[in-house]
Amino acid sequence: MNQDVALGITGSVTQADLAPLRESARLGEFAVVYRVERLHQGGGYGDQDKHPLAWAVAVYVDNQLCRVFNARGSGREWNSIDRLSSWLREQGFWYWWTRNDLEPVGDALAEPEDMPDPPSPTTIDPPFSPF
Repeated sequence: MNQDVALGITGSVTQADLAPLRESARLGEFAVVYRVERLHQGGGYGDQDKHPLAWAVAVYVDNQLCRVFNARGSGREWNSIDRLSSWLREQGFWYWWTRNDLEPVGDALAEPEDMPDPPSPTTIDPPFSPF
């Protein structure tokens, strides 16, 4: 499934476009970080069988969602969400939404409901007093 289509992305911008768009008040306040099937090799993660997914960024320009592309006309991809968060801060974004529609969720186990609450302490130590 093409995530750009699923998210309703209607255009593209390059990193060089971001500052002028922000100055002209056409750039939205937050970005959308989302998971995509990786198209580019590199960044030390050349084995696409081991690392098939990457992170992409979309921003709002004139209230339209646009994906961030590189200067060569391909969608920018990040393998590390930590490096991506640094890049977003450098571009002036203080917050962003993150979505991951491509990896499974819900593996956590619920706590059993029949577990009794731990017993409450019978004595309470007084706060420390130097006197």
